[in-house]
Amino acid sequence: MDSLQYMGKIILSLGLLLVVIGGLVMGAGKIFGLGKLPGDIFFQKGNFTFYFPIVSMIILSLVLTLLANILFRR
Repeated sequence: MDSLQYMGKIILSLGLLLVVIGGLVMGAGKIFGLGKLPGDIFFQKGNFTFYFPIVSMIILSLVLTLLANILFRR
């Protein structure tokens, strides 16, 4: 039974971490303008909307890569 409790705590912790990360991403969109940068693809015609934030994803990827390199450098 201990292994099930341990696994439950891990799943709960990961879920809370995802909620926090989601909140930060939503806040970053409002503060830094992520998702509305030049180069993000937005197409709307009638009842159809297509949105692909490619530039925002590239910037976010670069920032996270730099952060990971700084934090996990040996």
